[in-house]
This record gives sequence, structure tokens and C-alpha cells, in this order.
Amino acid sequence: MTEYRSVRVALLGGGTVGANVAKILLEHKEELAARVGATLELTGIAVRNIDAKRPVDLPAALFTTDARPLILGADIVVEVMGGIEPAREYILLALNSGADVITANKALLATHGTELFDVAERVGAQLYYEAAVAGAIPIIRPLRDSLAGDRVQRVMGIVNGTTNYILDRMDSEKDTFESALAMATELGYAEADPTADVDAFDAAQKASILASLAFHTEVPLESVYREGIRDISAEVVELARYAGFVIKLLAIAERVTDEATGIDSVSARVYPALIPREHPLASVHKANNAVFVQAEAAGSLMFYGAGAGGPETASAVMGDVVSAARRHVIGGPGKSESKHANLPLLPISEIETSYHVVLRVADEPGVLATVAGVFHDHNVSVELVEQGVFVPASGPAGKASTTTLVIGTHEARESDLASTVLALSKLPVVSAVVSVLRVEGA
Repeated sequence: MTEYRSVRVALLGGGTVGANVAKILLEHKEELAARVGATLELTGIAVRNIDAKRPVDLPAALFTTDARPLILGADIVVEVMGGIEPAREYILLALNSGADVITANKALLATHGTELFDVAERVGAQLYYEAAVAGAIPIIRPLRDSLAGDRVQRVMGIVNGTTNYILDRMDSEKDTFESALAMATELGYAEADPTADVDAFDAAQKASILASLAFHTEVPLESVYREGIRDISAEVVELARYAGFVIKLLAIAERVTDEATGIDSVSARVYPALIPREHPLASVHKANNAVFVQAEAAGSLMFYGAGAGGPETASAVMGDVVSAARRHVIGGPGKSESKHANLPLLPISEIETSYHVVLRVADEPGVLATVAGVFHDHNVSVELVEQGVFVPASGPAGKASTTTLVIGTHEARESDLASTVLALSKLPVVSAVVSVLRVEGA
């Protein structure tokens, strides 16, 4: 076998993930060379601050603050610095120089993915991004390669470990949202500013990536419906448990076929939803992630594992590094991301699913009929009604003045359900709409 020259690898970012990538490249150099057919040479690590404390002890000579010459001298550029700029500038520089790029930057891919993939295709380079979604879980490669000959119908997953930890504690430990978030922050799962996680920005970025890949269609981030978990109270979690559900923040990418025309559309959305406790996703605990894929021929598949963490994410990055290095040894152009389907994007108002609506209502005769009439008037079919699940609030002289009403619906259009809830909120007998949650996986 002819010995191939070293494959030069430049690393952008020396934080938790970058340091662990560097550690693997240095400590497993011989084993990686045997897998690739060539030595992987770490040529340097570009960082903002050379003197910053690292989670891994690495040779000081590797660090530089000047990324450009490092990029221009590399065969493979690994970007784990995060953010939009200068990451976008550096990746474009790398691709235009003919280097392959590995990135874990979900925010960049969700906002500038089309531009980056177009440049990669034009120059014959490859852009890899397994680590951008669900950490160590291999989901990008199965969707892009293993299921390339199948027809994916739906991708539904827990792709944010912070929110899964919070919701799991609220369910298993009966914590409030505030106390569960505080614990997540103490353990390092949540940032000091948890907005990206609890308001579902992070999950929406990943939904954009998954939907684009699964359905060969460009799905911009602004087309992803997003709803976070701040309004999930301990009472709502308890009601879900009583009904046999668990609440999870789900990223959903779905092919929707119009029965009348046969035309397919794509829906991408993120929201907290009720999952039956027997569903595989219901058993995903703590900060773990899982992605459930339904394909026409392959059926149902689930990918489960750690969704974050330095070593875990570095594992996904290194999988891409090995793939890129093998391509350099074997030769040939990179594979472009397919957007051939170009399916129309469906707004959230057109989605159909079933719902659980929890109301606080006056505890008096005729209320149920009044509420049921509103559902009927807005074309939403009621499947079940439970009254007084919890002890109602007390009125004068200790008499109950309000009670809880839990209403489950058959599948209904989102726009119809929204108009129903609006009408219910205006009824004199309804003192509060406690929660409105969609049901998935039933």
C-alpha cells in the first residue's frame, strides 16, 4: 500500500469541545492513522486567548490567535468556536481554499447553511456537521447516507439536554420550573442566561437542520415554529402524569401530504408536548437526547445518547474528521446537500394534531355544556372530559367556586384550536386557560 502524506488538520476553538478533539488527535494518532490510511497532523489551534484555562493539558506551541494562515495550510478545518462571526468568515475561507470543514455550529448552519453548502458544492469540498445536532448521537449521517434511498416521513426528537433535564425533574421529583432550572444551572446543564434553551431557540436551530436534511428542502430558521417551556407549571406536569403522559420539548420535522391533491409539504416546529408514557421518547431522562425517525421502508428507528458535553461532542466531531480524512486519501469530490425536493413549507396554523386543554372554570351547572358548545362551534371534536381532577379553589364559607376541566380533543387543525381557545378565554365562566398542550406519539 502506498503511504499517503499526512492529512493536515487545523482546529478553530480551544474550549471544552476543541480541547477534547485535540486530545483525541494527539493521544490516538497511531490508531487514527490505521483507520484513515494516513497520519492526521494537528497543525494548530486558533483561539481568542492563548492564556485561557483549558480543560485538557495541551502543548502551548499549538495555540495561535491568527487563524487565517492556519486555515490556508490545512486539508481539514474543524470549527468548534461557535457563534456566527468570525466562524462564517473562517469556514468560507477554508472551503474556498479547497479544505473540507467539520463544524458543530448549529446556529451558523441554521442561518447560513445554504450559503456554506453552495460554496462547498461549487469548489468540490465537503461540509460535515454531525456534532451540530444531538451531540454524540449519530443522526446526521444516517439521514444523509443510510436512509438516502428511503422516504423519511417524520423526525421527532428531544434535542436539547437542558430542557429535558428540567422537565424530567419536574416529572420525577415534582420540582417547580424555577427549582429545576436552578438545579440545571448548578450542574452546568444551563447557562447563566438560559434563554437559548428554555425558549427553544437551540432546539429550533436543530429542527431547521434536521428538516432540511430529511426532506431535501431548504427550511430556514424563521420557518420553524418555536414555543419554549417557561409556562410549564408543576400543576400542568401533574395533570399530564395523571392522564398517563409526560411532557417533553420536541423538535418535529414532518412530511405532510394533502389528501385531496397528493402534494407533500414540510412542517418544522418545536414545542412542549404530551407524550404517552409507553412511547420510547418518554423514557429519555436527565440531560440525554433522542431522535425518533419514521421512514417508509425502514419503519421506526430511535437514536439515543448524550446530547452535549465536551468528550461526547468531540466523539461526533472525530467521526467527521475520520470521514473527511478518508476522502482525502481516496480522492474524489465532496457530496453536496440535496435540496432537489424543494417542498413547500407548511405554517403551524395548518398542522393537525390532538390537544389537551386545561381550564379553570366556575363550579356551577351548565358550564360543561357551554364549554362543549365552543369546541363544537369551532369545528374541534372533543374526545374526553374530566372535571375536578384536583381540589378546586374555595369560595366563600369554604364552598368550591372553581374547578379544573381537562378536555382532550380528536385531531384538529391548529388554527381551529387557536380560535377555540381564544373564544374560551372570553367566556365569563372560564377564569383561566391553564394550559394548551399538543399530543404527539399517541
